[in-house]
Amino acid sequence: MTENIENIMLEHLKRFQSILDRVERKLDDLTRRVGNLESGQANIIQHLGTLAAADAQQQLTSDGFNQRLERIERRLELS
Repeated sequence: MTENIENIMLEHLKRFQSILDRVERKLDDLTRRVGNLESGQANIIQHLGTLAAADAQQQLTSDGFNQRLERIERRLELS
């Protein structure tokens, strides 16, 4: 009788261990996937920063052209 109880307990423990192993594998997979998402998000943020810098540079160039055009118009008395 005691041996049957021990066998039943051992079987339950084996099932619990099996379930725990699956949960750990899924957790590892989810952890890896979240890490990949965070890395992708960081890349997007970096890219947006680069685009913002390029936009600012283009705005400065445009402002310079506008100033030159205004000086030319004043010299030619077009405005």
